[in-house]
Amino acid sequence: MVSADQGGGVMRADLFSDPIAGLDEALAAVDSFDQALVAGLLRPQPAQAAGLTELAHAVAGTPLAARVSEAAAKAAAGAAGEDHFVALAAARTALLGSVHDALMSRVTEATGRPRGEETVPATGGRQAANLLAAARAWLCDLARAGWQGIDHEVVSGAAQVVSAMLPDPSLRRPATLLDGFAAELAASCPGSALGRIPARRWGDLWSRGMLLTLPGAADAPAPGTATGRLLPLGVDLQEHATAAQAQVHGVFEPADGSAPGLVRATVSVPKPDTVVGAGLWQLLRPHMSLLAAVGEGRSMELADMPVTAEGDLIWSDEHARPSEPADAFTTARVALPTATDPATAPLDRHPTRIAVPVFLEGYAVRKDDETMTFTVAGHPLAVDTDRVPTAGPLTPEAVATSNACIGLLRWDAGTYRVQPLAVETTVRKKPVALHAGAWAGGTTDKVGVKAEKAATDAVAVLRERAGRLLRK
Repeated sequence: MVSADQGGGVMRADLFSDPIAGLDEALAAVDSFDQALVAGLLRPQPAQAAGLTELAHAVAGTPLAARVSEAAAKAAAGAAGEDHFVALAAARTALLGSVHDALMSRVTEATGRPRGEETVPATGGRQAANLLAAARAWLCDLARAGWQGIDHEVVSGAAQVVSAMLPDPSLRRPATLLDGFAAELAASCPGSALGRIPARRWGDLWSRGMLLTLPGAADAPAPGTATGRLLPLGVDLQEHATAAQAQVHGVFEPADGSAPGLVRATVSVPKPDTVVGAGLWQLLRPHMSLLAAVGEGRSMELADMPVTAEGDLIWSDEHARPSEPADAFTTARVALPTATDPATAPLDRHPTRIAVPVFLEGYAVRKDDETMTFTVAGHPLAVDTDRVPTAGPLTPEAVATSNACIGLLRWDAGTYRVQPLAVETTVRKKPVALHAGAWAGGTTDKVGVKAEKAATDAVAVLRERAGRLLRK
C-alpha cells in the first residue's frame, strides 16, 4: 500500500486471491504435455497421445492451431520430426506466455502503475545455421527418449555442439542454456532410476532450447542509453553451489524529465562452494560499483548507461558515479507508485520471470508453522521468507515484526507471494530499516565481518592451491 497523500493509492490486494479465467486450464495443458515428455515420444502410449491432443486443443483458434494439431498427430504416432517438435515447443511457450500476461495484467490492476509497451526483438538470423540445427537435433533426441529414457550416451550428444557454439558471442545465450541443461540431465542419469522427475522445469528448458536455436530467435534490439538518476530499492541475491548473482532493483528518473521507470542491474560471478553467505559480496562487489552505493544508501548518476527495452541496465562503472543519499523507503513511498513497469520480451513471458517491486505498509503478520502471511487491506498475501538471503541483516524474524516492506511480487505454486527485500521494524523500541543488501558494499556488523573473513581465508587457500598446481 502507498499512502494517498504521497501520490499513491491503496493496493488492490483482493485481486491477488481472485481466480483468473482460463489460467488453470492453460497450466493443465502444459502439465499434460510435460507428462508426455516424461516417457518419451519414440513410441507414445495412449496417455501420452491424450496429453498431446490436450496441448493442441489449448491453442485451437490461434495462428498456431493447424501446425500444432498436425504436430500432435505426428508425435502421437511416433513419427514427429524437427518441425513438429518446434511447433509443440512453440505451443507450450505460448500457453505459459498467456499465463504470464494474465498474471501481469492482474498485478498492473492491483498496483495501479503504468506498464511499458510490448517490444518485439529484431531478427537478423545471422547465427551459424548448422550449429543451431545440430542443437535442435539433440533436443529432438531428448524428446524421443523422454526423461525416463535419458542416459549418458544421449546426454553427451550436446557436448560437441555446445563446445562449438560457446566461442561465438551470437550463440552464447542458447549455448549456455544447453550446457546447463545437459549438465543437469547428466547428473540425473539414468532417468529410469529417478524417483522424482522435475517435469515442468525440464519441459521449460527443453522448449526454450528448441525456440532459442531457431535462426534469429536469440537476437534482440540494440540497447538504448539511460542518463539520469538511479534510486535503488533493494537487492535480490541468488546463490548456487558454483555461482552467485545479485540483481539490484530501482527507479530510474531520466534527466530529460520524462516518466520514471523500473530498471534492474545484474552481476553474476562463479564461486567456490566454500564461499557462502556474506562472503558472496566479496566476489560480487568488484564487478559493480552500484553494490557499494546500495550498501551506503546512495543514489547514482548515470550517463549514457546501456539499457535494454526490458529495463535491464548493461552495467558499466564508466557510465555511473555515486550521488546523494537516497533512502529506499522514501523512494518506495514517493517514486515507485508512478514508475512504469518495463515490458517483457516475448520469449521471456513465463510465470517464473515475474518479479515486480512493490511497497506494503500497514499490514498485519500471521505466522503458522513454516508459513508467513501479510494481511493487506483485509486480504492475505503469502510471504516467501525462503528467499531471504543469509548475506545481510534481514531475517525472517525481522519480517515477522515489520510494519512496512519493500519486496518483489512473484507467482509461485499457484499463488502470488511477496519476497522481502527490506523492512521497517522496531528493535529495542527504536525504528530501524533492515535491507537484504545492506552488506553489499561492506559492513562493520560482527556477523558480516566474520563471514567475510572466512570467505577471504577460503579464497586465499584456493588461490594458493591453484598456484601450486600450475607450478607443477
